[in-house]
Amino acid sequence: MTDAPIARRLLGLVAALALSAGPASAQAPVPAAAGAQYGVSAEAITAGVARMVAHRAAYRLDLGEGRNSGITAVRGAMVFDVQDACEGWATRQRMTMTVVDRDGQEIETVSDYATFEAKDNSRLRFSLTQSTGGAISQRVAGEAELRSDGSGSVRYTEPAGKEEALPAGTMLPTRHTVLSIEVARAGRRILAGPLFDGTSDEGVQDTTTVISGWQATPQEPPRFPLLAGQASARMRIAFFERGAATGGASQPEYEVGLRYFENGVADDLVMDFGEFSVTGRLLELTAVPGGC
Repeated sequence: MTDAPIARRLLGLVAALALSAGPASAQAPVPAAAGAQYGVSAEAITAGVARMVAHRAAYRLDLGEGRNSGITAVRGAMVFDVQDACEGWATRQRMTMTVVDRDGQEIETVSDYATFEAKDNSRLRFSLTQSTGGAISQRVAGEAELRSDGSGSVRYTEPAGKEEALPAGTMLPTRHTVLSIEVARAGRRILAGPLFDGTSDEGVQDTTTVISGWQATPQEPPRFPLLAGQASARMRIAFFERGAATGGASQPEYEVGLRYFENGVADDLVMDFGEFSVTGRLLELTAVPGGC
């Protein structure tokens, strides 16, 4: 059972979802070029950021489909804490996941991932500690800096001394959430571009988000007060190794299906790793007080 790659992919996927944001108070103006390459205006981005809500979300993780992987069960929990830090969002994601194979072997992965993301997509500080089977298996930390066109670089403190260039159009996690929602609101069906989340020292991944449609009117009573009256869209996000999608490879490393609400909260998660899938059910959702 390839526990380390699966755990890394799950963590990277969860981070890339950016299930978090905060009110737009005291934010810096959004540069006009910030979303131009994706057909989203600076005004739309500013409005989208303003709709985001700081929150705590807790999810239960279960096995979706085992397929032919030999995996018979997945159990776990994932909690996001998101705080409005005026010019950015301070987030912390903690996850515990146990994968069980047909021989009854259990491998537990625990991760603690924290970020600070500037609301203008200019900077991401990140820190990740992951353990597998009770032993630390990965540490990643550093800071990415982006120019107004999304190009820039990331400097790692763990592993020390490593630096990677980031291509034009790079999205940080919460910016990806905002752009996905604004693209959906505009009635478009595709958002594609590089994403950097700081969950590995391998730099950016290419992503393609396919949107099934914008539901301006809620179709069902909300399970949580924070979702009352919120429009939403269902999406499927595919993650590729950098350059693989343009190089002719059509098979993503992993995919996720979810529903995004216009305030940045996600539910109905289905994380597809090819060999098997994991579902994430939203169990608790509360607003986080504070802000500027």
